Amino acid sequence: MKFSDLSSPAFYENPYSFYEQLRSQGALIPLAPNVVITGHYAVVDALLRDRRMGKTYMQSVVARYGESGPEQPVFQALSRMFLMINPPMHTRLRSLLMAAFNARQIDLLRDTAQSTADSLIDAFEPDAQFDLVSDYALPLPVNVICRLLDVPVEDGAKLGSAASHFGNALEAAPMDAAHLAAANEATQTLERYFKSVVEERRTKPGNDLVSALIRAEEAGESLTEAEIISNVLLLFVAGHETTSNMLGNALIALHRQPEQLARLKGDASLLSKAVGECLRFDSSVQMIVRTAFEDLEAAGHSIARGTMVFMMIGAANRDPDQFEKPDELDIGRQLQGRLLSFGAGIHHCLGARLATLELETGLGTLLSRLPNLRITNLDSLQWRQRNTLRGVESLKARG
Repeated sequence: MKFSDLSSPAFYENPYSFYEQLRSQGALIPLAPNVVITGHYAVVDALLRDRRMGKTYMQSVVARYGESGPEQPVFQALSRMFLMINPPMHTRLRSLLMAAFNARQIDLLRDTAQSTADSLIDAFEPDAQFDLVSDYALPLPVNVICRLLDVPVEDGAKLGSAASHFGNALEAAPMDAAHLAAANEATQTLERYFKSVVEERRTKPGNDLVSALIRAEEAGESLTEAEIISNVLLLFVAGHETTSNMLGNALIALHRQPEQLARLKGDASLLSKAVGECLRFDSSVQMIVRTAFEDLEAAGHSIARGTMVFMMIGAANRDPDQFEKPDELDIGRQLQGRLLSFGAGIHHCLGARLATLELETGLGTLLSRLPNLRITNLDSLQWRQRNTLRGVESLKARG
């Protein structure tokens, strides 16, 4: 196994044959000096919940981009995000955001998700071809995250390209010079925009997430303006691509298994299980990276202090030791154990409940409004050239 295996055309197209080979070679496979990779559910599940595993973000930047890497604007911004840091600072930042992502607050966004889904479908021209990615799967979560941040949806759409370029920095494989320059430019564009939003909310606070972070700072939580901007930026970017890619992956999986699609159309009560199964079957998040802060054991395997572990979520979700017939899509499946697609432990995805609501709304509305929906490019899909976040460039369809 080597790093290049994770960035080959074959991997982008279908990583699951690689994952099968990975699992067959053992629980922890050397990938580079002090770096191992695993695709076993039991190991990944144990490590994600182990407090002795944590983030060494800037060290990983140095390893991929050299000593000058941490000076790049995109990595500076990422280093301030609660996603990339450890307790106690992580605990402080996450607790400030948790209030905005509780069940009651998320339920208030249900109407926004539903009305957005309906209006997007209303815009499809009868008998015309449309793109389920650009015309539906992407604008749906963008509308919701803009509502959460209380910024104009039009601004969210305009900043979509910048969000995508910024998202490239979250990939495990290093970017080339052109992509790094684009990510830096995107970072500065997004930071300028959200700096102006923060300045506006200081004078006109509301009930949105940005205002909540400012209030926390003023209450003595010592959040800096840079921390506020970076974490708002994170929520904006995360609200773009993870959910939109997952909605696309779910549509592909169901249309490639027409008997499962027909089963779901015939029984709407299966929608929640179907979303969970699609998250297992082809998650938009394929990889999580952690570093051992001390010597430890995971599922009976030793890991030395300082070892970086690449945890392949996509492989763990298809581990036959955890799931019966894991390569089959079964929307009635009773999932055993935790679903790893949103992570686990202290870094469990803060927006998991919101993402699930958006996926259920987006998928359910399509099925009910467009029961004869056909994806016309199912045999010629172009998968994004990414190994951490999996999704397609477009899904051509007719209703």
